[in-house]
Amino acid sequence: QVQLVETGGGLVQPGGSLRLSCAASGFTLDYYAIGWFRQAPGKEREGVSCIGRSGDSTYYADSVKGRFTISRDNAKNTVYLQMNSLKPEDTAVYYCAAHEGRATMYPGRYDYWGQGTHVTVSS
Repeated sequence: QVQLVETGGGLVQPGGSLRLSCAASGFTLDYYAIGWFRQAPGKEREGVSCIGRSGDSTYYADSVKGRFTISRDNAKNTVYLQMNSLKPEDTAVYYCAAHEGRATMYPGRYDYWGQGTHVTVSS
């Protein structure tokens, strides 16, 4: 059974950090580009970051550039999103997704999705 599971969300103060993990089971992440997306209440799902199969190509939304870092450990079948200098506007449910093509920030290209993890940035 193909499954993606996100962990690492929680409540953090502005300026704080969190590291999200996206663990795959039932398939090998080596052959998939992985994207992180988020959806805040009342807003559409938006791309946050994505990474190619080998990890050589990474992309970030302008709103998170310089604060978030995506990485992958194919040996652990896991992709990470390190989030630093968090802001209240980063509050959302964060999802990871996988697809066999090139890395893209367009959610419609992704075939497999996790259930999401909540991130709340508040004092």
